[in-house]
Amino acid sequence: MIPEIGLFSLILGTLCAILGAAIPLFGIFTKRPHLNRYSWALSYGAFGAVTTSICLLAYSFTLDDFSVTYIAQHSNSQLPFFFKIAAVWGGHEGSLLFWVFSLSLWSAAIAFVNRNHNQAFISRVLIVLSLLTAAFGLFTLLASNPFSRLFPVPMQGRDLHPMLQDVGLIFHPPLLYLGYVGFSGAFAFAVAALTMPDINIPWPQWSRAWTLAAWVMLTGGVALGSWWAYYELGWGGWWFWDPVENASLLPWITGTALLHSLIASEKRQALINWSLLLSIFTFSLSLLGTFVVRSGILTSVHAFAVDPTRGLVLLVILAICVVVPLTLFMLQSGKIKPLRLQSLVSREVLFLVLNSVLVVATLSVLLGTFYPMIFQVFNLASISVGAPFFNTVFVPLALLCFVLMTIAPFIHWQKTKLEGLKVKLLLVWILAAVVGLLASYLFNDNSSVFVSLVLILCAAMVTSAFVGGVSIGHLAMTVAHIGVAVTAVGILLVSYNSTEVSAKMSPGSTVELGDLTIHYRATEWLVAANYTAEQALLDVVDADGNIVQLKPQKRHYPVRVMNMSEPAIHSTWLRDIYITMGEKIGRNAYAIRIQHKAFINWLWAGSLMMMLGGILAIGQRYERT
Repeated sequence: MIPEIGLFSLILGTLCAILGAAIPLFGIFTKRPHLNRYSWALSYGAFGAVTTSICLLAYSFTLDDFSVTYIAQHSNSQLPFFFKIAAVWGGHEGSLLFWVFSLSLWSAAIAFVNRNHNQAFISRVLIVLSLLTAAFGLFTLLASNPFSRLFPVPMQGRDLHPMLQDVGLIFHPPLLYLGYVGFSGAFAFAVAALTMPDINIPWPQWSRAWTLAAWVMLTGGVALGSWWAYYELGWGGWWFWDPVENASLLPWITGTALLHSLIASEKRQALINWSLLLSIFTFSLSLLGTFVVRSGILTSVHAFAVDPTRGLVLLVILAICVVVPLTLFMLQSGKIKPLRLQSLVSREVLFLVLNSVLVVATLSVLLGTFYPMIFQVFNLASISVGAPFFNTVFVPLALLCFVLMTIAPFIHWQKTKLEGLKVKLLLVWILAAVVGLLASYLFNDNSSVFVSLVLILCAAMVTSAFVGGVSIGHLAMTVAHIGVAVTAVGILLVSYNSTEVSAKMSPGSTVELGDLTIHYRATEWLVAANYTAEQALLDVVDADGNIVQLKPQKRHYPVRVMNMSEPAIHSTWLRDIYITMGEKIGRNAYAIRIQHKAFINWLWAGSLMMMLGGILAIGQRYERT
């Protein structure tokens, strides 16, 4: 009975979304503005109903109701409680329900916060969000119903995929989906502005906080996804340049450009066209990422690889979300008032150049990710585009962005005096050269000139933030830019200064890696709720004689009949010691892989700083209002 109530709630939520779009639209076309107020009540109604639906699905997971097909395919009675909850979004049907929930959540939040604002405009924003909620709600009901029954009822479920039985599943997908869907707010504000008689209303001011919130969540989702791939997959890498994960990077890059564009649009009524187009394309790229994960068109360990037919429905939704807004933009762009620039050395121009670079970077990743698929579609050949392409094309563009970020604290709106700018930049580059060369001497093990140059550039980004003056008004920007520099240092040093060794080891054997000595003490056998494991006990001794014991595992999941390596990691701010237990070789020996990952944790620390910068920016806007 509970699944039926959950299904009814989803139907009710979808119906509320349909009415939330239809009634106000009818009011617009019939010139009955009083019908606008129904947008609010129906947005709240859709949110309440969909929330009830997803909560009932989670409750059914905890009850081990294997009469529900989705639960039987993604759970087991021995699965730990928190993984049963996380399994709600661990498969195709449940993740789409979470999408509908996220859409209704953002819609209700925008409705509540703007309940006393310009009702004629906000109603149009809610219409767009209701249409999106209705589209995904109908898609979930008709093609991906998570409440469908299974007969005969199995005694036991198939269990959640072993790779997903990790704390990362609890946090990564929700953050990523909330980030993806959060850009529907920016999309809705832009589309609503394009339908207004006066397009020059201050919609960028109203949209910016929601874009910031979505960007913060997507930043967390992307960073958490790379961290999860790093420690869960057992190969010690972080996900660049996995095709599916590239799909989540694309809206992050354009979302970053959108944030800067909205600042210019709010402060100076500049880059309005950019703000409109970036709002449309950022959400469209979020939809593209969803399509990629669920269509199976790209090969990746992160893809659901389900029926491509259902992916085509998402492709149709994507096409509508691109074609309709771009048509409106084409019709309305002539009404946008152009802003005359007073100087080429101004923040408006800086943002224009930065956005142009970010868009080119997005196109390079998009091309490299989908180029092989295009070849396959036209039966031209089977090609592979890997890290060498992305590094060759993307890295120079990223470094150019770093240069612009170094200049940014000293550039003002309208016009900047060149005399003062030259002095400040000279001071910044002198200090950055000293700091960067010192860091290169201490941490650049392979004496690479490229590593030294990038370290100087990262030092310049941080130095410029302090030389430019860390004021309360610029605190958010400062923290976010320093976060970018910290992340770049992590990427750089883990890419160039990491080492590894693979060896056949058994109790009593020893292996050396740099200043580390690894002793294999013993092998243990463990029995957990839904898996068994062979666990190696390894003592890692550094040059100072400090000993750390690590316990990598080789797990066996009997229900899924799968084996998974669970690495053991010892982390410090300067390095990770990462050990993976591979296949058994002989009677007591195993293939052991030992890796030294330099500065890998700076990746995650920098991402947290970027998120903090976004949160501070939201807080500053809240204080001003």
